[in-house]
Amino acid sequence: MARVAKKPGRPAKKAGRPAAKKAGRPAKKAGRPAKKAGRPAKAKAAASAAVSSPAVAKAEAALEKVVARAAVAAGRIKAARDKATAAAKKAAKTKTAAAKKAAASAKARVAAARAQAAPLKSVIADKKAAVAAAKKVAKVDAVKSAADAKLVELKSALEAKAEADLASAVSKFSARWTKKRATTDARKLKAAAKKSSAKVAAAEKSAKAKPKKKKAAAKKAKAAAPAAKKAPKAAASKRGRPKKAAAKSKAAPKKAKAKAGAKRRGRPPKKK
Repeated sequence: MARVAKKPGRPAKKAGRPAAKKAGRPAKKAGRPAKKAGRPAKAKAAASAAVSSPAVAKAEAALEKVVARAAVAAGRIKAARDKATAAAKKAAKTKTAAAKKAAASAKARVAAARAQAAPLKSVIADKKAAVAAAKKVAKVDAVKSAADAKLVELKSALEAKAEADLASAVSKFSARWTKKRATTDARKLKAAAKKSSAKVAAAEKSAKAKPKKKKAAAKKAKAAAPAAKKAPKAAASKRGRPKKAAAKSKAAPKKAKAKAGAKRRGRPPKKK
């Protein structure tokens, strides 16, 4: 049979739709695990400080000795219990007086071993309490040492900061003072330069002035000099006149007295 030719056009789509995407957003990757609260580094340091304390080491050594003794006592109890169990089985099997007596003695040894081990429990409790107390004391000492070290560190940091702040303050003050002083000095220099320039200008002006003016001024001074000399002479003449008048007034009574004396030298007057 002849093959049927396909019709030209778009290729046929594949049957069915692709699988639908899952609803919702994809799950996020697990984040980093949450950090434990507190600071483990300091906790470890405190624990190591507590363990390294001599008092704690001594208390722990005593506790270990008592625990070792208790372990030995527990071994003895177990051995006695095993023997007692075996003796009891033998006595139940044989039912002889000797077996029963052996079983009873084995049971008594178990009780004796337990009686010997009984006090060790209280001793272990006491030793554990001593270890706990030593650890508390060591912890307090460790905290105190850490606090002291922190204070020393803070003190050194504050001293360093104080020195740095002082240097910064001195530098800032020096800059402000230098700037202010420079402004003041510049003002003074400007005023001094102004005065100096004024003096120089006055000197230059006097140097450039014509000499005729100086001669005219000299003539005026010479003309004023005789007038000044005449004035004292007039004053002197005015002051001398009252002295002459006074001399004349004093001389008048002297003349009158002289006249009177001259009359008495002559003949005495006739009696009436």
